[in-house]
Parts: sequence; C-alpha cells; structure tokens
Amino acid sequence: MNSERQQAYLNLINQLLTCPRGEEAEVLETQPELLDDGLVAAMLEEADNLREQGELNNANRLMNFAGLLLGMNDNTSVAVIREREADRLLEQGNQQFNISQFREALQSWEQALTIYREIENRQGEANSLGNLGTAYNSLGQFHRAIEFLEQSLAISREIGDRPAEANSLGNLGIGYYSLGQYHKAIKFYQQYLEISREIKDRPGEANSLGNLGNAYHALGEDHRAVEFYQKSLKISREIGDRQGEAMSLGNLGNAYNSLGQYHRAIEFIEQQLEISRAIVNRQGEAMSLGNLGLAYDSLGQFHRAIEFHQLSLEIEREIGNCQGEAVSLYNLGDAYSSLRQYHRAIKFYQLSLEISREIEYRLGESIALNNLGCTLLKNNQLAEAETALRASVEIYETMRSELVNNDHKASIFETQVSAYRLLQQVLVAQTRFDEALEISEMSRTRAFVELLRQTLLTNDVPANDETNQLSIPQIQQIARDRNSTIVEYSIINPEIYIWVIQPNGNITHRAANLEPLNQQNQTLKQIILKARVSIGTNETDDEGNKIQLESQYNRDETGRFPLLQLLHQILIEPIIDLLPVDANSPILFIPHYDLFLVPFAALQDSNNCYLIENNTILTSPSIQVLEITREHQNRVRGLRQAALIVGDPTIAAKFNEHPYKLRQNPRAKEAAEAIAATLGTEAISGEKATKVAILERMLNTRIVHLSAHGLLDDFQGSGIPGAIILAPSGDTDDGALNATEILQLKLDSELVVLSACSTGGGKITGDGVIGLSRCFILAGVPSIIVSLWNMGAISAKLLMTEFYQNLARGENRAAALRCAMLTTKARFPSPIAWAAFTLIGETETLPLSTEKSNLRRLVMSLPDDATPEEIVAAFIKLLKISEPQFLKELSAIDVGSTDNINIIAQTIKDWCETRPQIEENLENEIYQMGAGGGDSDAPEEIVREFYETQKENQIRQGLPLSSAPPTPPTNNPQTPS
Repeated sequence: MNSERQQAYLNLINQLLTCPRGEEAEVLETQPELLDDGLVAAMLEEADNLREQGELNNANRLMNFAGLLLGMNDNTSVAVIREREADRLLEQGNQQFNISQFREALQSWEQALTIYREIENRQGEANSLGNLGTAYNSLGQFHRAIEFLEQSLAISREIGDRPAEANSLGNLGIGYYSLGQYHKAIKFYQQYLEISREIKDRPGEANSLGNLGNAYHALGEDHRAVEFYQKSLKISREIGDRQGEAMSLGNLGNAYNSLGQYHRAIEFIEQQLEISRAIVNRQGEAMSLGNLGLAYDSLGQFHRAIEFHQLSLEIEREIGNCQGEAVSLYNLGDAYSSLRQYHRAIKFYQLSLEISREIEYRLGESIALNNLGCTLLKNNQLAEAETALRASVEIYETMRSELVNNDHKASIFETQVSAYRLLQQVLVAQTRFDEALEISEMSRTRAFVELLRQTLLTNDVPANDETNQLSIPQIQQIARDRNSTIVEYSIINPEIYIWVIQPNGNITHRAANLEPLNQQNQTLKQIILKARVSIGTNETDDEGNKIQLESQYNRDETGRFPLLQLLHQILIEPIIDLLPVDANSPILFIPHYDLFLVPFAALQDSNNCYLIENNTILTSPSIQVLEITREHQNRVRGLRQAALIVGDPTIAAKFNEHPYKLRQNPRAKEAAEAIAATLGTEAISGEKATKVAILERMLNTRIVHLSAHGLLDDFQGSGIPGAIILAPSGDTDDGALNATEILQLKLDSELVVLSACSTGGGKITGDGVIGLSRCFILAGVPSIIVSLWNMGAISAKLLMTEFYQNLARGENRAAALRCAMLTTKARFPSPIAWAAFTLIGETETLPLSTEKSNLRRLVMSLPDDATPEEIVAAFIKLLKISEPQFLKELSAIDVGSTDNINIIAQTIKDWCETRPQIEENLENEIYQMGAGGGDSDAPEEIVREFYETQKENQIRQGLPLSSAPPTPPTNNPQTPS
C-alpha cells in the first residue's frame, strides 16, 4: 500500500474521531473511494495503538466504525471483527478486575457478553457470564453472582470446557460461602478441586484448597483450615503465583489469629501485605490491612488496630467492594467499643448493618447485630440490645438450619455462641429469668437433638428444628414427669447462671461469680482439671503438658480437698436450699462446656461431705435431649432381655506399643465374670471378644457392659474421638470399635455401661461432649454409664457388681449407681476409686432376674508384672489422696534410708501382706495408673518424691520421722589421662 493511500486512511480516521457523535456516517459518505478493506485494517491497527496509549474510548469508537464498515460489505468479516472486539473487551475487563476496578470490569464484560451472544460464540458467552458472576461476588451482590455463574456452568458443561466449568464451580462456592451456606460452598469447592487436579490446573488447585480452608475456618474448624491453607501456599509458591501466595498467607494469618497465636498471625499477614502492594492488588492490600487490625485488636492495641481498619476502609470504598466496606466498618466498631467509646462504635455498626442488608451479606449482618447488641448492653440500652441480639440469633438459626452436615452444624455454632450468651445477659439484666433459660436451652445440643429426632423417632420431623425448641411449660413438664430436680448451668463469664427446675415446676435463677478465679489467674477449666489431679488423676492442658498441682491444693490431713470444696462453693452452694433433702430424689445436672469435666459426685462441702453421700445424681447434655431419650426409652422398654458382658479382650500388638502402652487386665476379666454371674449369663473375654462378635451380639441385647480399654483418639479423622479396644479378628482388624462405627448401629438396648477409662470424654462443644457417650445415645441407647477417668479394675469390679444387684432389688438406675458408689467408697476411700462413673439419660428402674454373687474379699496380691517404679509411684499416690483414717496407717511405714527403688518396692510389698485393705487399694492404684500407658518418671525422681511425701504426711500426723533418704551421689567429670 502506498504512503499516500495510507495517509488518506489516517486522515479519514482522524475526522471520524473528532466529528460529533452521530455524524460518522456522513463523514464516511464524503469519501466513498476509501471505504475498503484497507481502511478497516488501518482502523484496527490504530485502535490497538490507542489502547496502548490508554485512550480506550477512542479505541472503542474505531472498533465500532470498523464493524459498521464491514456491515456494509461482508457478514463473515463482521463476525470475525466482532469476535476480536469481544475478546478485547473480555481481556480489558480482566485487567480492570485485577486492579480492583470492579464496576469498570462489569461494563467491559457486559459489552463482551452482548457481542458473544450476537455472534453465537458459546465459549465466549460462558466466560463472560462467569466473569460477571465473579465481579458481582466482589461487589457483594451474591444472589446476582450466582445467577450468572449458574448460566456459565451450564454452558461450560454443554460445550465440554473443563477449565471454565472448574472456575464457575469455584466462584459458585464463593457466592454460597458469602451467603453463609457453607455446606453448598464446600460441595462446589470440592468439585472445583477435583477438576483442577484432573486437568492439572495448579493455580486452580491452589485456589480451591484455599477456598476449602475458608469454609472450614467459617465453621470454626481452624486446625483443619490451616491444613488446606498450607497446601494452597505450597502450590502457589511452586508455580510463582504471587497473588495466590498472598491470599494463602493472609488466610493462615486469620486462622492463627482465631487460634490465639496473634504474633504468628501478624507475621503471615505482613507478608501478605508486602506482596499485595508489590503486585498492586488493592483488594489484597485492603484485606491485609483489615487482618492486621484484627490481630492488633486481639492483642489489645486498639488505637493501632483502628489505624489499620481505617486504611482498609478507604481502599474498600475506593474500589467499590461493599462487602469489604461492611467488614471494615464493624471492625472499627469493635475497636471503639473496646475503648469504651460506645456511641462511636454504635455508629459504625449501624453503617455496616445498612450495607450488609443492602447486599444480602448475612454473615456480616449477623456479626454487626451481635456486636451492636454487645455494645448496647455495655451502654445499658437493654431493650435496643435485645432487639439487635434476637435479630442476630434469628440469622444464625437460619444459617445453621441450611447446613446438611451435622458435624458442621455443631462446629459453626462455636462461631455463633456469643449472640446467645449476650442475649441471656440482657434478659437476666431485665430479670426475665425464664426467657433466659429458654435461650440457654436454645444454645446447646441443637445438632444433637436434630440427629436424635432423625434417627430415633418415627414421627415426622419438621425440616427446620425451630419448632422443636423447648418452651418454659415444656421444661416444667419434663421436671414433673421425671419427679426430678433439674439444674442447668450456663457459663456467662464472669458468672455462671444456674437455673433450678423443681419437681413441682418452680423455676429459680441464681448466679455464681467467677471473678475470684480470674483474680487468681486461674480459669474455670484449670480449676476443674486441678481438682481432678488432686484426687489422683493425670491431666494435661490444651498444649498436652502434664498439669502439676500446687501444694496448697493438695488434700490435707483432715480429708479436705480444697479444689473439690471450691467447685462445691461455686456450683452447689448458691442453690443448696433448692436441692431435695431426700437423698433418693434425683438431681439431674445439665453441664455447660468445661463443666462436663466436673466429677459432681465427688464435690465436697465444708464438712468434708461428698455430694453423692446425700444426693442421687445423673447428667444430660440438655433438657431437650432428656425429652427425646424418655420417648425412646418408652419405645424400647422390654424389647430385649439378654445381657452382653465383655471383659479384658485380647489387645492387638499395636496397642501394646507407644503411644498407647495398653496391657491385659485380669481384674477386668474377673469383674466381667462376676457381673455375668449376677445377670445369669457368661462373659466374653480374651480372643473371643472380637469386634465382629461383639457387634453382632450387641444388636439383640438389653444391657451391654464393656469392661475394656478405651481411647480418646480420632482414629478415622471423623472429628469424633473415642474407641473401645476389643480383640482383633485378623491381620487387618485391630479390634478398635470406633465412634463412627457406633454411630452406624441401630440399638434397642436400654442400658450401655462403658467400664473403661475416660469413656465420658471427648471434644467439648456447645453441642455437648462429642465422643462415645453421644454416639451410643444416637445409636438408640436411652441410658448410658461412662467414666470421667480410669478408676481401677478392682474398685470398678466391686462398684459394677453392686450396681447390678441394686438394680435387681428394684432401685432405679441413678439410685443403684449411688449406692454402689457408697459401698465402693467404704473399701476404697479416695474419690479416684469410686467417683468416676456418671449416668447420662434415663433413670427408671430396670427389672432384672439376678443371682446373688458372693462378694467375699479376694486373697489379694500385687500384680506379678508390676514394676518397682509402679509399686512405689502407686504408694506415693495413696499417700497424697487417701482419707485421714487410712492415711495415718500409710504414713507409719518405715522404709529406712535407701536410694534403691527395688528395696523400697519390696518393703512396701512385704508391709502390705498383713494389711489387706491397703494392699487392695495399692493394687487398684497400680491398675488405675497403668490403664492408659504413658511414661513413668525416672527411678531416682520417684524415690525422691516418695521420701518427700512420706515426710510431709508424718509431720502432719505427728508421727516420728523415718530415716532420712541418702544424699544422691555427685557426678564428677572424669579427667582424661
């Protein structure tokens, strides 16, 4: 083409760009000789130049002129140029979206969509629809986003475009996540992950893993979220995806912030901020700043937090991210509320609430309402606080009801519990105690109750469990029907709310103040665990460290356990006047969170009297669970008559090794045989007690009694800890009856007794204790006895044999257990040997035909396989926990002066031969200590502790001191010759 012709084209193009809009056709008509393909090519080339210079409007005008010109000539050419224009608009929108220009990106993608539809380009149409959905997600318009994404997904599947299908699935997950519908989000994210791995899309794989982490973080499962985030971060770094790397770092920071690891959180978030700024990702920058604000908020540095939240807010507003703006606003409200600037905080919450409602951001709306209610309560605006909190609870109820997975329902509640606690506080502050009790019940075991109704009851269950929430008249009727006193606790720090519902239906509210514990820098959980340590159990803190007991908390020479008395003072004394005076009248405790760890039977009053001595005790996760177990008890009553008794199954080799270190327990076999004789059946033990055999027998049994080792491991990663160790039946079967396997059973048993260590333990949540006890109730058992710790096979044998004989005498289950505890207490005085068992659920009588067992005292001898370390350690434990009348005799032993643990152990064995009760207690303690493995202290440490403990007790008892222990030899370094 000659230069003259080319210049003519450029002149005409310039005229077109400078003429008034609407007069382009007249300009073209003045020079018809130039209207050819050369002009079209010149227009396209100049349009590209203008785009590079940032003159997008003129570039778009030229493309339209080219399309108009081609429309005069060749329809095929029109399609080609229109497709090229649509592709350009699609890419333009991508660039705008990457720098957080969401509304500009919307315009570009809408134009591209129009063109793709005109030329019937299905792939381009799907891509445009998917991108529009992404933009509306970023703008907080989630329902609209889902509409576009569903259209995109349908076309992508129709044309077989797997990458586009994966993107649509991932973005649909984001839409449903933002609406709080986490079960749908997880489903889409998992499909996204599967396709990404199938097509080897590494960025997509990293993104889907990060999104799954977000969903589990929202469900309160932060440890699981961290696993997904770490996998996502690894892939992003491998492929050099800086934006994905930044997102993973920020997500990890959020998770660690939720786990209370604030400084570690800040490290990750600062890395996110640095990358986001380097790649000019404004949305990532805003998120980083907001997350830093949250971390400093957690550290109590509120002014610094405000600085970060304000910077985040400015960017969110600049880029038009409404959801991010709402989050920044309620975060600012939190910081100002912490500074007690309540009116300013309320203003920010209201602004956040307005935006969240406008864009239907339900999670943001519920959080803003919750935090607004909290601040209004602090400002003593009780009516306004109640309105906000009830609205927040309503949203939470809806969000939870939309979840399909019941584990998710339980875990998400842990992220929502604040609203229920605050609402109780508001109602109590207005002296509306009965309404507060309704909210207390409403805030526990919701997923548990729904599962119970689905699995146990035959009547139709409403889809939304709101209709099943208990009212005050229903609660009163349950107390009347059971002729029991119900005591419900609710931990509302710094208080514990206590409601007592008496058999006549009267409801009384009291409160216990926890501030004295806070002043001692002791949490309620720490006090409970130390109270258990004081009676001889081994406990660990949240980091897995063994809890040590301060000397002031040890049992004293009068038999007083200071921490058991402190718990009695907190939990029982505020309501002591409301409890029944008849020892046979049941008290039904409804614990809350850490109170599930409390050994209620062993709580001790100021006269050193244990609660079980004057009261019949049982427990339940909630009043509503009681309602359902009673209905199920009525259904299964008398269906079966057989009893299944299992004792000391053979242990698979893997459980003999670290970390379990379980051992066979012949006393457990003896206990099972004694109970079987009482019930007129035969015990199953050893190699015969396989999981396969026991499961088959369990399905047709009225009473199931399992005297076997129990573990709290989550063997299958199901989130439900707990297993009963039965005998293996092959190379691939280790004999462990796991919690998830129990859940799959359909039992008609009326009573299950788990006479193993810590079978009442598990993961404590607002939905109760998620563990073995919950699984058996869900499998259809209305009444279960579990242990809070291992109490020793010998005392367990006595207690359980007495229990069944008491049942045969016509006592109800709770009374039978109480009397068995008191009988055991007479021979084994320390609470560790008799207070471990608790009855959950139904307590009615259980008619039995039994044979009278001969409970003569066995000829005792210490176990042949007991090591010297075990014998001495068990004796030390008795010196620390025994009752006064028992302690004086124990303290009188004179071992003499030796550093040899073998000599001390032999002296103890010889001394015990003429003291059968001490020998019996010592043997029980050895079995108790060895039930769950664990490493013992070094021999020299045991020797030192033995002499120190013996000396302390001899001084207390006024006894002459034994010979002092020898001074340990000094280890001198050798000098090389």
